[in-house]
Amino acid sequence: MKPVRTLAAALDEETVVLDGGLSNQLVAQGCDLSDSLWSARLLVEEPEQIEAAHAAYVRAGARVLITSSYQATYEGFAQRGVGKEDASELLVRSVELARRAARAGEREVWVAASVGPYGAMLADGSEYRGRYGLSVAELERFHRPRIETLASAAPDVLALETVPDTDEAEALLRAAEGSGVPVWLSYSIEGEHTRAGQPLAEAFALAAGADQVVAVGINCCEPGDTDRAVEIAASVTGKPVVVYPNSGEEWDATARAWRGEAAFDPARVRSWRAAGARLVGGCCRVGPDGIAELSALTAGAA
Repeated sequence: MKPVRTLAAALDEETVVLDGGLSNQLVAQGCDLSDSLWSARLLVEEPEQIEAAHAAYVRAGARVLITSSYQATYEGFAQRGVGKEDASELLVRSVELARRAARAGEREVWVAASVGPYGAMLADGSEYRGRYGLSVAELERFHRPRIETLASAAPDVLALETVPDTDEAEALLRAAEGSGVPVWLSYSIEGEHTRAGQPLAEAFALAAGADQVVAVGINCCEPGDTDRAVEIAASVTGKPVVVYPNSGEEWDATARAWRGEAAFDPARVRSWRAAGARLVGGCCRVGPDGIAELSALTAGAA
């Protein structure tokens, strides 16, 4: 079903459930993601697997699908011999695949075009640290072409996600200006700070006066760090808050493997909502089962 409301309008009326981790669902479907392009490689080789993963989340009750473009960049594709024109087609394809899965649902399902951080392109774990040694202007130049291409595919929103520091947040917001597509800004955090160590109050303040930003919040973080972060985001910006943490396991970038125990508890959505969250979901290692629980807990919730 094609959405008849904007996502921003929906957030004024209800709590909207996001999908979960795309990569873990692709692995569950038997896909090999041992590649620097990660799930973006499948845009070239197995796009039907990406659409199937999106569809699994629609069946679980997700109302927003985040595209497979998190690690899809012109620079990353170029390193694999993919030219600019073909790379543009792949970025557009990421939106189209999510849209097809969204339209197969029985309820409104929106598409969020993922814009991951600069460090995701490096594929060395630096997206969890930030501070790449680049200026805001340099980061803006990196992000702008991809944002323009994704915007041309008409997603419902741009997900500026897993942002590790305020410099990159500023660059992303600048690059998205004039795109004609609303955005959400979501930081990766540790405690009450960005991954780069800036206080969350300062980080969220960057988006407080930006009309293009329809939600601000956190993702790809420990579940235990979310409650206080949601409170800070809501109090600083007055905007709806987006929150989608990891399972609680930790990514070992050297071994390219997950460590530890899962701690994602869908029941935490009650405290998120009470603090101002209106977009709720899961990130890495949170699958359709977790999203189905979130969906059941938020059914009918304004």
